[in-house]
Amino acid sequence: MTNDLYAVVGNPISHSKSPRIHSLFARQTGEPVEYTAIQAPLDDFAGTARHFFARGGKGLNVTVPFKEQAWQMADRRTERAEKAGAANTLYHDSEGLLTADNTDGAGLVRDLVSNHGVTLTGARILVLGAGGAVRGVIGPLLAHGPASLTIANRTVARAEALVTLFRGDAGETRLQACGFGQPDQPFDLIINGTSASLQGDLPPLSPTVIGAGTVVYDMMYSLQTTTFNQWALDHGGTRVFDGLGMLVEQAAEAFLVWRGVRPDTAPVIDELRTD
Repeated sequence: MTNDLYAVVGNPISHSKSPRIHSLFARQTGEPVEYTAIQAPLDDFAGTARHFFARGGKGLNVTVPFKEQAWQMADRRTERAEKAGAANTLYHDSEGLLTADNTDGAGLVRDLVSNHGVTLTGARILVLGAGGAVRGVIGPLLAHGPASLTIANRTVARAEALVTLFRGDAGETRLQACGFGQPDQPFDLIINGTSASLQGDLPPLSPTVIGAGTVVYDMMYSLQTTTFNQWALDHGGTRVFDGLGMLVEQAAEAFLVWRGVRPDTAPVIDELRTD
């Protein structure tokens, strides 16, 4: 049997864990999947993607800096991709239309709820950052009906733009925007959607946002404790998680979209932790 071809496209791409994740999924499920990594030129993502599909490729994952371009080139977008303004998954649907999806928010929520037992319904949530990573997760978080969701960003206008964009999805949730320095009350869940941890930096946040039961989640992942999670631990946090589970869960969601099969993510996350 010939394997179906899938890939992740980005620039740079050599660090990507996606080929390892999807090879583990394929072995576990018995699906005939071959998955590779492709580094696209910064000025020709669309050409790279079209060439991949023209030679028989079945599906693409898309990572930085091409998620917005993937969204733009699609013939059709899923509802979650439409709202996210970016796509991390491309495939041709049953009508042959190039379809864009975004599985990042579903991956985050599944990691929080299923893997870590975090309750989102009725929770007070603080999300840090207002870039593409955050835009992709606001809708799925709101779908769980938190009591409040506060988006804090260095440039408040960008956070306010997200509030405007998602106000129609908020329902009973109190959705608000502010600067990093404004929140001073404890939250049930704090999600760091900035890339500051990768540079060893921190958003200028008051430690009073961390209470006795606060869960802290850094969307970045690292073999060591991330800078943001270490800050949380230093200020009384006891439950901190990084984004490795989100990475695996968003991949599993893409695998489900492509193959109709949801892999068991727990052994994959464990294996990546010990690699």
